[in-house]
Amino acid sequence: MNIKGKRVAVLGAGRSGRAAAKLALEQGGMVTLYDAAAAPAGFENLAEGITCHPLATEETGRECEADIVVISPGIETRGDFAQAFAHGADQFIGETEFASRYYNGLVVGITGTNGKTTTTELVQRMVAAGGMSCESCGNYGRPLADVVLGVDHPEAVSLELSSFQLETIESFRPNVAIWLNFSSDHMDRYNTVAEYHSAKQRIFENQQPEDTAVVRLGEEVGGLIATRVTFSGTDPGGDYEMQGSVMVAEGVRALDLRETRLRGVHNAENVMAAVAAARALGVSCEAAFGALADYAPPLHRCELVRTLDGVEYINDSKATNLHALEAALLSQDRPTVLIAGGKEKGLDYTPLLPRLNKLVEAVVVFGEIRKGLAETFSQAVTTQIADSLEDAIVIARNAAPRGGTVLFSPGTSSFDMFSGYEERGDAFRIAVQALK
Repeated sequence: MNIKGKRVAVLGAGRSGRAAAKLALEQGGMVTLYDAAAAPAGFENLAEGITCHPLATEETGRECEADIVVISPGIETRGDFAQAFAHGADQFIGETEFASRYYNGLVVGITGTNGKTTTTELVQRMVAAGGMSCESCGNYGRPLADVVLGVDHPEAVSLELSSFQLETIESFRPNVAIWLNFSSDHMDRYNTVAEYHSAKQRIFENQQPEDTAVVRLGEEVGGLIATRVTFSGTDPGGDYEMQGSVMVAEGVRALDLRETRLRGVHNAENVMAAVAAARALGVSCEAAFGALADYAPPLHRCELVRTLDGVEYINDSKATNLHALEAALLSQDRPTVLIAGGKEKGLDYTPLLPRLNKLVEAVVVFGEIRKGLAETFSQAVTTQIADSLEDAIVIARNAAPRGGTVLFSPGTSSFDMFSGYEERGDAFRIAVQALK
């Protein structure tokens, strides 16, 4: 893609936008970085040659004359702000699509409602253990544009992809595409669940017969051109499946997950998907499994904070939707008191009731959604309302039996009270460590 001398408008001054602006400048573009904020973080550290335009509006977009518009994933693609810039531009693409045009290495793309970050880390470790240089990036860690900057590119990238990033691809083609799972989420951005599904399904649309699609058994992803490899932690019949705690890979009993630090069905599926992807790139089973030896899951994902009075306190703040909450519940093998709640995202929690009735001793709810959540959950289990996260922890402590678990798995996003799931998880950890 030759953009030398072309006018490039980059929307959003976050990590993705700043990296895309630097890449466009490196490729000879005349770059302007737009952001709606008055003083966006990072503006002061931009490379010389990038024009900064804070306080951007729809009017700014209508007046903008650009050959190429590159949009950051946090900006709604079909919103009036983005479309004002898109009008009149020759190309309107996302940072992932833009960066991929300057990268010629192998790409493992990972999408799914839950488990993307863990799987992205696992793929990177396994591919590197197989002898290839590999960088984890995308929705996790560094933007792809940042990885592509300069000339020393890794041989492969493990690329976490959200539906927001996949909305704006055109020619992007992963050598291996991983579909981990799917459940309702982001209904504050999409009009329907089908619309959200379609955005994620775009990960497969440019693949060719020589590529690989790693798909959870039973998931509906339409017709695939690439070679399909399946996995499941619950149902038999996939290329990768579980027999108790042992992973069966291509018909061979290969790995006992009790020998690793990964627990639960969701992590078993993350491992299977990562192994399948690594194998598709030629990595041996021995190298892939060896990469798990000292691997610890990321923070805020079923993280054991402490054991107090015989009760385990688990931080699963990353659970921002129903599927993640359900996966966390299924991974518990002790009497569980659940702490849930947060931002109202328009999700229907009634499908969770049978799980709560079977797996949970009690529930404590907090946050913006607490009253509606209490009304729903109380149909299946004793539910109490807390005014704050700290209050919820105290109530849960009093309800948890010795030998039990207090599971903090909110089931929705954090933006009603926190800047993100990390701050929310840190607040949980600090409050639990302060318990006497």
